[in-house]
Amino acid sequence: MAERDPEAVRQFVERFASALTEAGFQRMHARVFAVMHGTDSGRLTAAEIAERLQISPAAVSGAVRYLTRFNLIRREREPGSRRDHFVVENDSWYEAIVNRDEVLLRWQNSAREGIEVLGADTPAGRRMADSLAFFEFITEELNELVAKWQKVKNERQAAKD
Repeated sequence: MAERDPEAVRQFVERFASALTEAGFQRMHARVFAVMHGTDSGRLTAAEIAERLQISPAAVSGAVRYLTRFNLIRREREPGSRRDHFVVENDSWYEAIVNRDEVLLRWQNSAREGIEVLGADTPAGRRMADSLAFFEFITEELNELVAKWQKVKNERQAAKD
């Protein structure tokens, strides 16, 4: 395996984090997620993250809490160790999208409640009905995209084997 230029890796991490921030991630969450992606093992301790990003342990703690909540990374502890390792999987984006389904279902239920409470024939009720239709559409499309991705992923894996 070729040696990497540490400065080029650091710059990549910051550029990737900036792209994520522009898409709506909070800056620290984006930096931690990006540095995780920039490791071959996909596995770092909080101390390693703090050192690589030159940030405080508290900043790491908040970021990994957020990222684990949305299944972008996961926490592991090796038997006999008191140190947590944070792991980013190759399919972290897939997991995040699949878990968004739960959020979309909650939004759909809230929209249904809103239609009932606000009245289906009122401007606010119609706006909620439009929101519900959109959430249902997105859910259906995401399910189809996930199925397509599984097929593509399987084909890519078969080509590697």
